[in-house]
Amino acid sequence: MLQTAHSQTSAPAPTSHQIIIDTDIGDDIDDAFALALALQSREINLLGITTATGDTQTRAQLALRMLRESGHGSIPVAVGRATRPPTTLTQEDFAKDIDLRGVRFLSAVDFTLAQIRKHPHQIELVAIGPLTNLADMIDKDPAAFHLLKRIVIMGGDIPTENEKASPEWNIKNDIAAAQKVFAAGVPITVFPLNSTRLRLDPEKRKTIFRQASPLTYMLSALYYQWGQETPTLFDAMTIASLLQPDVCPTIPMRVSIDEKGSTVPSSGTPNVEVCLTAHEEQFFQLYLQRMLAKHP
Repeated sequence: MLQTAHSQTSAPAPTSHQIIIDTDIGDDIDDAFALALALQSREINLLGITTATGDTQTRAQLALRMLRESGHGSIPVAVGRATRPPTTLTQEDFAKDIDLRGVRFLSAVDFTLAQIRKHPHQIELVAIGPLTNLADMIDKDPAAFHLLKRIVIMGGDIPTENEKASPEWNIKNDIAAAQKVFAAGVPITVFPLNSTRLRLDPEKRKTIFRQASPLTYMLSALYYQWGQETPTLFDAMTIASLLQPDVCPTIPMRVSIDEKGSTVPSSGTPNVEVCLTAHEEQFFQLYLQRMLAKHP
């Protein structure tokens, strides 16, 4: 669903990435940290946010409030198909405290497909939740879906010589959707658990929250509703990689999704680019630099 009560009063700054973020914001806290990094980066033109899995309406309200109260209320928010059983939203109270008068919503699928048709081969779809909406797009209009420039996914867990792997949440939550997306033939870059276990220690967290900007205030409010101590910024790596590709170098790989939701590498023609090892110090330098900047 699409927030239509918005306007653009000035031309956007020059950007190198036109993106849509598809998110399950409201469960873990890393989605909010990923969105914050995108909002603080002039290189990114955020065309919209779409919500996926479970109570997608409440997720959209959460994203909309975060955007409004951080000064980004003109960015559209769209709602994906609700699924069952819904997950428990740790930040639900934040989502309920919002004025929805004058807001009309469209479906995530319709909104995203329309944007892809409007900007063929230009949009990078950043998927940081289960891939339900993406599979629904393939079902509805595969030709338009193939006009994406790239899909950037946080998901999966790649087994290596030194590390066993297990099914990861975003993939196993909708296995059929993940199988469809990985087989779609659209360029895909994957940031699995291998490279995204980026723990935000208390010192860095307090440094960000002390900034006391409208955006960091939103982050701190969501963090305290989340109710745990140390966030792991899995999803934020997808945005960081757009800004500094060398923060998480990728290699070509052929990956399929098995019936348990595991991401299984195999021989054959590569269908994805995968980052297995991130430069963690570089990531946090970038993240703090952007979050402490007064203006993106």
